[in-house]
Amino acid sequence: MQLYNTLSAEERAQLIDEAGKERLTLSFYAYAKIEDPKKFRDELFIAWNALDALGRIYVAHEGINAQMSVPADNFEAFRTTLEDYEFMRGIRLNVAVEQDNHSFLKLTIKVRHKIVADGLNDESFDVTNKGIHLKAQEFNNLLEDPNTIVVDFRNHYESEVGHFEGAITPDVENFRESLPIINEQLQDFKEDKNLLMYCTGGIRCEKASAYFKHQGFKNVYQLEGGIIEYTRQIKEEGIKSKFIGKNFVFDHRLGERITDDIISQCHQCGKPCDNHTNCSNDACHLLFIQCDECKATMENCCSTECLETIHLPWDEQIKLRKGLQVGNKVFRKGKSDALKFKNSGDLPAKPLAKAETKNIRQKITVKKVLLGKAEHYYTKSKIAQFLIENKELSVGDKVLISGPTTGEQEVAITEIFVNGAPSEKARKGDQITFELPFRVRLSDKLYKVLQAENA
Repeated sequence: MQLYNTLSAEERAQLIDEAGKERLTLSFYAYAKIEDPKKFRDELFIAWNALDALGRIYVAHEGINAQMSVPADNFEAFRTTLEDYEFMRGIRLNVAVEQDNHSFLKLTIKVRHKIVADGLNDESFDVTNKGIHLKAQEFNNLLEDPNTIVVDFRNHYESEVGHFEGAITPDVENFRESLPIINEQLQDFKEDKNLLMYCTGGIRCEKASAYFKHQGFKNVYQLEGGIIEYTRQIKEEGIKSKFIGKNFVFDHRLGERITDDIISQCHQCGKPCDNHTNCSNDACHLLFIQCDECKATMENCCSTECLETIHLPWDEQIKLRKGLQVGNKVFRKGKSDALKFKNSGDLPAKPLAKAETKNIRQKITVKKVLLGKAEHYYTKSKIAQFLIENKELSVGDKVLISGPTTGEQEVAITEIFVNGAPSEKARKGDQITFELPFRVRLSDKLYKVLQAENA
């Protein structure tokens, strides 16, 4: 019986592209008493693996927290699997504003002590005595009440690119840190103020609202379904958005645009920008904001030290990392002395710029077929190297190079070298090189474009 992934992320991406079917990115959570989380985990894996559902899911004795990608054709079947459990019947599924077929490429279900690390002793207060849930228009109305204090229960790198007008945005790296800080800041407002709270999908506020009611706050409210559900409602009902900027998300997209306001800066040059990325140096992998100009100059690195490191021979890079906990296993929280324009904590609400309708990161809707993957980029000569693993490539073809940090770049092939020699065509198993004005990474995929149009 299969209870684990048998395909790599690359193999899964190829299957998704070849299938050519739309997938939905969604999230949900539920607090419930689960007697045997391991048994529950295995049941979910078997059911969801059969539906080609992918994602990152945490289960614990206290419930489930899921962020997933599900084939649109299997959406109702997926919902049916939830109905098998009483505590998930009729559960709200927060469907993403922007869809990306590659948002998740593995099905990972982990048993944890808690579904959100909050550092709270749940036995010390009634976790079911929660705050009042508000829909989008109700939330907006209470925001305009001068007797309201609104608090963002997300982390500094999330609130920096987008938040509600007038919100308190704690300078914290995790949810656990925010609770005592907010409690201390608001000690004088327990009796006479409306405490209005929000987070990405609502899960953090479920526990936080009960905690603050236990701390003596009388009027506690929370945004139902978080920013994701708020965005859906304002779009469907034509409500003015009180949220400005981007909503940070925890898949490879790293953000969904809610309004065209850019409220943050490139951490390297200070230019208005709200595109998060991860440093290309696997020994760093720092999460930070980088504009396209700095991305080109710094080759997606956060510092000159990291830039120098990625140009070292691979074996030397490995030696430098020996004995250190580095690479993709570390999700560093976006703070470094190298980031000159990093802002945390008390953030300005005034937009610095407006996002362009079309830019280098605009998603391109394409009918395409996967050809292969990137193997190397020769910086001095600006030559990219790929391995053809599927189909054929000819001079004159258009290709799409796609990756988490590269974005989506379309290029016309005017000249290629196949296995070191000039050629008009490359076939499966061939190693090809051609000139590119931008750096490619090992995570990048090469597609042959059959048809394309701007999304």
